[in-house]
Amino acid sequence: MNKMQKAIQGLAEMDELASRSSPIHNLHPAAKLITTIIYILMTLSFEKYDLSGLIPMILWPVLLFQISGIEIKTCFYKLRIVLPLVMAVGIFNPVFDKTIVLQLGSFAISGGMISMLTLMLKGVLCLMASFLLMAVTRIDSLCAALRQLHIPGLLVTLLLLTYRYVGVMVREVAVMTDAYHLRAPGQKGVHISAWGSFLGQLLLRSMDKAQELYASMLLRGYRHQFYYAEIRRFSIQDALYICGCVILFVFFRNVEVARLLGGILVR
Repeated sequence: MNKMQKAIQGLAEMDELASRSSPIHNLHPAAKLITTIIYILMTLSFEKYDLSGLIPMILWPVLLFQISGIEIKTCFYKLRIVLPLVMAVGIFNPVFDKTIVLQLGSFAISGGMISMLTLMLKGVLCLMASFLLMAVTRIDSLCAALRQLHIPGLLVTLLLLTYRYVGVMVREVAVMTDAYHLRAPGQKGVHISAWGSFLGQLLLRSMDKAQELYASMLLRGYRHQFYYAEIRRFSIQDALYICGCVILFVFFRNVEVARLLGGILVR
């Protein structure tokens, strides 16, 4: 299986994950979207040295992964390319901030190291929350929820077509790559002399396919609305889910859980 086929399979696997049934999958898409946004904002609001306060925020995505039946290792596998880039954001903090803030025996921990770990954990948690939202919500239902929240139809359509267009473009790359290898057997990759024509043909073919995709959507009655998406009415269960999550986030944000647990254990 080549890289293009793996990419297509990855998109199909995300659709399969979102099509499952669980207490989290069955929630209203708007409820999941709102809680995810609030969680990301709460996570980013922690101070750069507040690593101990940030750690309890891990509980929410881990709990939702368990309830939804999605393995956490699936999240890290899907994000294996993005995670190193996110974790490298604060890698130079120990170089610029060498102030000692913690002494563990003979081992001194600088403020730069604490801030680096905090930034890394923030990035990982935000990626986990974003992946969880896409893994438990179909793209059509998510776009329908965005329209219900009065997000402009043009932006929602752009999001939907971008998601669909990625699959179209990957399939076109796979077809063109196979055709090129049949004409140049034994050659590894696409030769640099063919890059210009290859990209030009890819652009033209992808534009034609995308136009056909959009035309088929219009023929099926699409007018910046998502009446075809299977989305139920917002219920009291969804409201309770949002309220419960917000209360949990506020508790973790304003209460030092690590110190609280430490005091209880000491007693």
